[in-house]
Amino acid sequence: MAKHKEIVVKDIRGPRKLGPLTPLVGEWEGDVGVDLSYHNKDDETSETGYFEKAWFRPIPLHENGDQQLEGVTYQMTAWRHGEEAMVPFHDEVGYIMYDKANRQVIRTFAVPRGLAILAGATADPYDTRIDFTCTPGDPCYGLVQNKHLLERAEAKSLDAVFSFNDDGTFSYTSDLVLKLKATGEEMHHTDRNTLHLVKRYHPGSEFQ
Repeated sequence: MAKHKEIVVKDIRGPRKLGPLTPLVGEWEGDVGVDLSYHNKDDETSETGYFEKAWFRPIPLHENGDQQLEGVTYQMTAWRHGEEAMVPFHDEVGYIMYDKANRQVIRTFAVPRGLAILAGATADPYDTRIDFTCTPGDPCYGLVQNKHLLERAEAKSLDAVFSFNDDGTFSYTSDLVLKLKATGEEMHHTDRNTLHLVKRYHPGSEFQ
């Protein structure tokens, strides 16, 4: 009896110019956000549920000498549950860049509170988890804040994780450690959400 030749299926994958950022491209929504923060008016730390919209759009290649950076520009905006038709309580804009040669993911963003952050991670093209970190004063990945925040809610560090899930959703967690003047103690201002893709971008499509 003739033997059947075993067929080996190769794992063929594209070059992924955007590396681990590739799954982010598009528009996203999530309704299970939870923000844990200190509320000055109530003098308490409590959780707030929120709805969020986000988009990530590819930008041209950027070069710093022989360093090549591929990446996206992005915006993430959140509304407290019940206030979706009102002014959002959080908005951030920035860039996330991928340096393939050095296995670095670089996230640069700002929030209107007067806080700017440059956070970094080590990742490979097909990683499904990106761990960002930064600390004030770090010459590479750090953060700066306005005078009022520095005196009353000094940011001490940021740790954030982006996760790409098997069901096609995108999750993140964020932990911003603050030294609060009101309490004299450090607290963890945390955020988490899971978002699903509502619009995929294709070559030639309008980013409208």
